[in-house]
Amino acid sequence: MAACDIAWLNGYFLPLAEARISPLDRACLFGDAVYEVLPVYSGRVYRLEQHLDRLDRSLGEIRMTPPLTRTVWHSVCGGLVQRNGGGDLLIYLQVSRGTEPDRAHVPCAEPAPTVFAFASHLPSAAADAATRATPCVTADDNSWGRCDIKSTSLLANVLLRWAAQDAGAAEAVLLRDGLLTEGAASSVHVVRDGRLVTPPPSASILPGTTRDVLRELGPRCGIECIFDDISERELRGAPEAMLASAGAGPRAIVSLDGRPVGNGLPGPVFRRLYAAWLDSRFEFSTECRE
Repeated sequence: MAACDIAWLNGYFLPLAEARISPLDRACLFGDAVYEVLPVYSGRVYRLEQHLDRLDRSLGEIRMTPPLTRTVWHSVCGGLVQRNGGGDLLIYLQVSRGTEPDRAHVPCAEPAPTVFAFASHLPSAAADAATRATPCVTADDNSWGRCDIKSTSLLANVLLRWAAQDAGAAEAVLLRDGLLTEGAASSVHVVRDGRLVTPPPSASILPGTTRDVLRELGPRCGIECIFDDISERELRGAPEAMLASAGAGPRAIVSLDGRPVGNGLPGPVFRRLYAAWLDSRFEFSTECRE
């Protein structure tokens, strides 16, 4: 996804190529920052308030006060959409603790935060669920113990996704102590007796906004959605499994470590949820103005 030309940094829209922050920013030195990724469909931001709620939660967990009001965030998103041509985009928001003169693990004072946002082009989602077939591999979940915070400290996720790519897969599905947690950059769900099952919330799992969309849409499609532990054995033997993320939306897992999931094709539960998600892009979207 190619980046668009115009970004927003600390109160100003400017060309992305001209955006600069200090190398002493705590995001650079410590990964002391949180972020959000928001899809935009036909110029409207999808699940805007839910993404901002999660951003505020992440900020609270790292002992930061939200630096902008909701009104300003709406204006930032609206300005990025307008200035980058509208259509289907992906907006990235990042808040770091800011810059201090010394590299100290514990901040000496509350520095002015660095707030950055930019957009990239988002390929349009195809109407045919068959295009959402996604090969995956499994891996040990070696990410840190607070995955519920959407932190920019993503080295483990980078290496896991890289290993998946080396194996010819699109995502790494992670296991910890014999249980499914999540993907390297997505939530993971399985189908059990016709129900959609998702690992319960914990510090090991990011509270996914698109995961919540599937859980909200399920009852509309006659699909019961529950939280429950999912063992490695159940994952490998599931009739269907799927991923969900803000950038890629819902995707069907059709293979794990080279072996088919179910019949190796997007299954009926996924197809119903995917059709509902396609419709929800307009129902759950907000028009933002600068």
